[in-house]
Amino acid sequence: MNDFLDLLGGIFLTPITLGAVKLPFHLLQFILEFLLPLLLAFGVYKLALYGLKRLLSSLKAKEQASTLVHKWVRIVFRICWLILFIILIGRLFGAAIGEYFQKFYAFLNQPILSSESTTISFVTIILMIPLFYLASWAGKMSRGLVNHAFLDRLGLDESRRYTLTKLVRYTVVVLVLLIGLSVIGIDLSILTVFFGVLGIGLGFGLQHTVANFFAGIVIIFSRPIKVGDKILVDDIEGTVMEVKALSTVINTLTEETILLPNSHLVHNMVHNYSYRSRRIIISNTVQVHYQTDLDKALAVLAAVGRENPYSDGLSNLETRVLAFEDSGISLELRTWIGDVGMKHNALSWTYLEIWRKFRSEGIEIPYPQVDLHIKDKGAP
Repeated sequence: MNDFLDLLGGIFLTPITLGAVKLPFHLLQFILEFLLPLLLAFGVYKLALYGLKRLLSSLKAKEQASTLVHKWVRIVFRICWLILFIILIGRLFGAAIGEYFQKFYAFLNQPILSSESTTISFVTIILMIPLFYLASWAGKMSRGLVNHAFLDRLGLDESRRYTLTKLVRYTVVVLVLLIGLSVIGIDLSILTVFFGVLGIGLGFGLQHTVANFFAGIVIIFSRPIKVGDKILVDDIEGTVMEVKALSTVINTLTEETILLPNSHLVHNMVHNYSYRSRRIIISNTVQVHYQTDLDKALAVLAAVGRENPYSDGLSNLETRVLAFEDSGISLELRTWIGDVGMKHNALSWTYLEIWRKFRSEGIEIPYPQVDLHIKDKGAP
């Protein structure tokens, strides 16, 4: 038992040593004076957030106000937690914190990869993190700035504005990254090594990612589809919401969001209902009985087409006899509508109105049936 206690004492009460550096505190002190206060602060934050949620619910606060309050509470907690973290670190290291900071910085600054003109250390890698955030922020800011300060005056349509702002954003991101890498001491010639590694990686699973990226560039430049287009790819029909670097966001008729790889759009047939215009023709097919006056039935269909509230009002409609089927004669009404987004509503309205008109005019819509004739040959 004494040996076990001595072992625990050696683990928890012996000063912590990292390599050749001996820290001025032991494990038990680290737990009690650093980890435990941070965990208690986190627990207090969770309890306060839960109590605030119950309070806002009892006061029946609006959702927008409740979201805003939660946002500011999280921001205040993060600031307080950071201040507490710094205070606890200062208490652990005491007056020697500057000396230990220098040792820690020297450790992080040791080269991991070194060449004639470039040295990469942990400090370099750490500096890359805010650099990527800065590049992303600069890309977003440039897109908004160009969109509001420049493109608004040109009067371009939404699709062209979207394409130009995407190109500006990608360009700014690349420029900020190149300049930032130079500032933190990375020779840009090392990018040749990166592209060499990338070329090897293409054979081990990155080919689909790179293919989707370049397919996204092709879509942005050639614009076979654009934001707001109504498209049909395979069995997926919906509206293009966004063209990203690797995928395209499509909102389907059932309000589902689908991320379609860009290479799929480039390599497969895409039915774009609104490539040149959002006007399309809808086709309504109906059968009538063989005893029907076809001229009258076609006139009724034409009247339905003229009354269609979704019609563009500019183009002529067409009625025609399609075929003599087993159960009846097939007729077709072809109507121009002004917006492809209302296609299904227009089809539904037309079929319902055909049904009503045919009933009022006494025109019969047949259904499949079989006549059985039995010959009576008399008793055997």
